[in-house]
Amino acid sequence: MTAGLLVGLLSGCGTLRAVANLEDGAGPEALRMWERWVDSGGDIASATTWERKVAPGVTVEQIEQSLASIAAEYNLRAVGELSPAKDLPLPAGQRPRFLKVYSYCSPTIALRMLEFSPAMAAYLPCRVTLMEREDGLWLYTLNMDMMTRMGRKLPPELKAEAGRVRDGIWAMLDRGSTGEF
Repeated sequence: MTAGLLVGLLSGCGTLRAVANLEDGAGPEALRMWERWVDSGGDIASATTWERKVAPGVTVEQIEQSLASIAAEYNLRAVGELSPAKDLPLPAGQRPRFLKVYSYCSPTIALRMLEFSPAMAAYLPCRVTLMEREDGLWLYTLNMDMMTRMGRKLPPELKAEAGRVRDGIWAMLDRGSTGEF
């Protein structure tokens, strides 16, 4: 296919117009996600999340204290917890693996994001999941760079606010994995 034909096809379907509206750095972030998708054998969840293995010896209680401290530092409100593993029937004598989902939100910023894009409602609230795997505890969360680096350009003030939420969630993952406050 010639380059002219490719440009014609892309411009005809609105692709070039959409690309012109993207945040700076969208391409490299999309490439990172693509590489994670390929490396995981096509697992879209692996491509769109961040994860961090919890350091040996760090307890659930330490992680929870760390998450609470970091949430306060970044002005993120804890808005709920879910422990789905508690409700699963297991064979006698089998201990369920730990699984807990922690939800956080900055209501003001969330409302501003929804004004910008109502579809963002599907991503609310921000979640951090702590789960036990065979090799220990792991923390998972959505790759917030999708919203702050890959999407349509945010107004400058909203971009700064969304960046603070992104940084807070990243800190929860990074510092929470070591129990750091």
